[in-house]
Amino acid sequence: MANARISRTRLAFVHVALIVYTIIALFPVVLTIMNSFKTRNDIFRSPLTPPLPSTFSLTGYYTVLGQGDFFGYFQNSLIVTVASIFCVLLFGAMAAFALSEYRFRGNLLMGLYLALGIMIPIRLGTIGILQEMVALHLVNTLVSLVLVYTAQGLPLAVFILSEFMRTVSDDLKSAGRIDGLSEYAIFFRLVLPLVRPAMATVAVFTMIPIWNDLWFPLILAPGEKTKTVTLGAQTFIGQFVTDWNAVLSALSLAIFPVLVLYVLFSRQLIRGITAGAVK
Repeated sequence: MANARISRTRLAFVHVALIVYTIIALFPVVLTIMNSFKTRNDIFRSPLTPPLPSTFSLTGYYTVLGQGDFFGYFQNSLIVTVASIFCVLLFGAMAAFALSEYRFRGNLLMGLYLALGIMIPIRLGTIGILQEMVALHLVNTLVSLVLVYTAQGLPLAVFILSEFMRTVSDDLKSAGRIDGLSEYAIFFRLVLPLVRPAMATVAVFTMIPIWNDLWFPLILAPGEKTKTVTLGAQTFIGQFVTDWNAVLSALSLAIFPVLVLYVLFSRQLIRGITAGAVK
């Protein structure tokens, strides 16, 4: 009873902490959306005040939708993000399963090597990555962004998923092998459904840096047909004049799909984060 009470207390504390963090994290989002519906002068005069009938304005949205190809930028970001998340989850889960399931010489060293990407930023290799993409004729293509973001997200995916996969019952996998299931069937039909919370956690932590990234789209895909939403919003920022209505409107529109995906993954995300709180 005492252990159960402690576990419930820990779980309640984690939930409260997540709620508080969510409120704090959403404040800049709400502030951005509010100011996107205000006139330029009122953005600076009263940034914390909600838009009123006297200050309400859709100028920024008209500018964003009227200039450039915002829907094309939006589509590029969506394609790159979804494709990168799919590759990260698939290849990361396969590598994590191999490291957690099979014992071989160098298993620990291989896991540490794959985890080095968490500590070493991929941007340090920007020059080498650019040279490689030029040699492969992948500059100004969405494929180059998918490859880079997949490499960027794999270390964290392997690190998280391998720990969760070690908790999957060996008896369950042994029973599957006795029934004649192949290793691929065991992986896809038995192991993956049990680590869905961990995969949702990896998806969320992978999705946000990809969607908000400006560095690699600017380096690898600055062409008009391959611009992402974040890079497209920079067209409204000039050296001397910045159209803040358009910038805030573009960012508000870019926030929407991230919030939708976060809501879809939220239940599994909380389960994944709080998995250790109920042990």
